[in-house]
Amino acid sequence: MIKTAMLLALIGHILCGVSDCLLSYSKTGRLDLKQIKDPEKMSEMFKDMPPQFPLASMLLGTYAITLFGFGYFALCGWMWEFSKTAALIMFISAVIFLIPIVTHHVFCGVVEWFYIRFGRTDTVREAVLGFQMKTIATMFAGYLGLAVFMVTLFVMIVTGKTALPAWACVFNSLIAMVLLAPTKLPAKGNIAGAAAFLGLLILI
Repeated sequence: MIKTAMLLALIGHILCGVSDCLLSYSKTGRLDLKQIKDPEKMSEMFKDMPPQFPLASMLLGTYAITLFGFGYFALCGWMWEFSKTAALIMFISAVIFLIPIVTHHVFCGVVEWFYIRFGRTDTVREAVLGFQMKTIATMFAGYLGLAVFMVTLFVMIVTGKTALPAWACVFNSLIAMVLLAPTKLPAKGNIAGAAAFLGLLILI
């Protein structure tokens, strides 16, 4: 059962990476989000973005996050055998991660869809950016939950308190994120998550 959950998590992170790319790429290439401060540059940047992209991203991302949620909860169940305290911390942090992060993902798609759908005017730009700033707490809460989950998992493995060898602690999305940070790869968080679950799928 846990192998199936890990596989679902791997697939979910891959699909969520695709949904991230739907928000980050238009027909002409990758969007430069540094340009959102300039109304004219932002309008130009999104002129080739089909509104179907953010819409598809919201739908695909919702199902993808649901899929990889199975993997996080399966890890909580697996950890229960070794430490009920650690398992409980991971469970609570998984909930704190998954619920806000799916909300944040949908909000990101909503912002892009409304901006494109209503003509990319400066008024619309101010409205959608204001909305995003007022809901950014969902992103912070989600990533805080993920950080607590992954740090707990790392500590339990590296200290030898699970059945895995200590070196298996490298299969952790926080470590993968640090390694990927200098690159220009899109969807780094989901690449990191997919890599972590691939390693754990093989070892557990």
